[in-house]
Amino acid sequence: MAIKTRSTLTLINGLSLVTGLALATPALAADRDDRLRLVVPPWPGVTVKSEIIAQLIEPLGYRAEALELSSTVGYSTLQSGDSDAFLAGWMPAQQESYDAAMAAGAIFDLGNNVNGARMGFAVPGYVAEAGITNAEQLATPEVAERFGRAIYSIESGSTVTDMIDGAIETDTHGLQAWELKASSTPGMLSEVKAAVAEQQWILFYGWTPHWMVPEYDVHILDDAANVFGAGSGRSDVKTIVAKDYAEANPNLTRLLDQFVLSADHQSDFIREYSLEERDVEAVAREWLAAHPERLAAFLEGVETRDGDDALAAVEASL
Repeated sequence: MAIKTRSTLTLINGLSLVTGLALATPALAADRDDRLRLVVPPWPGVTVKSEIIAQLIEPLGYRAEALELSSTVGYSTLQSGDSDAFLAGWMPAQQESYDAAMAAGAIFDLGNNVNGARMGFAVPGYVAEAGITNAEQLATPEVAERFGRAIYSIESGSTVTDMIDGAIETDTHGLQAWELKASSTPGMLSEVKAAVAEQQWILFYGWTPHWMVPEYDVHILDDAANVFGAGSGRSDVKTIVAKDYAEANPNLTRLLDQFVLSADHQSDFIREYSLEERDVEAVAREWLAAHPERLAAFLEGVETRDGDDALAAVEASL
């Protein structure tokens, strides 16, 4: 298991399920630990979010470590006490690992840190502008013809590709005569890029947050059949904290709990980091500097380890 250690890392989230952790008193900063160990799988979104957290807590007098682990291993380390927090608890995709950790009484769920996460059948903006906004429209022969009766997706055997395959088998939205073209995320998005360049209609598996959203003005279709899950494929992206850490560190736990972004925010910085291949530290710093209202919300009621104003400390560092 590869572990990457940093002397900085920052915590920011929204205060939802931390009842009983005594977060409302002046002595908030009396945390037991001066470090935060974050589970960071090799995904662009959580990589940038973890760096944002890093740049938030260093001026407060804390240090952080980024543990480069898969999500499955990450849940195990949260239970064993070898990590402290995880900013990418995707549900329902990680439901089994999440449920096991909750059943063991090892974690606190601080709620969503990304609002608006979703996956499903997707089209570029100009197709949505032409009136295609609902998956039920795919059953219309003229619409099917415009799409060439083809659906592009990621790897064969992936959960989402299996979901599309199931929809074809059951003729959901009239898809039985359609062809599923599965490849990989880069392969699928290269097809999208080519179609957009020619303003061709293309139907593919899309999700947000991701850089594809701002790059191709991606619209995810409404789906009453819930092919990709309840609520037309809506997902949760949770902040998970080890129970022992949360109870012993109310100041940083408050910051983590108040760290909440929109899917558009995350899509934008994923684009900068992943598509534009910019340095993660620069992307995080620029995002913080450009969103003072979010910075203030993250740090409301939070103190430095010395008991000083956290917002002033972070603003000075930027």
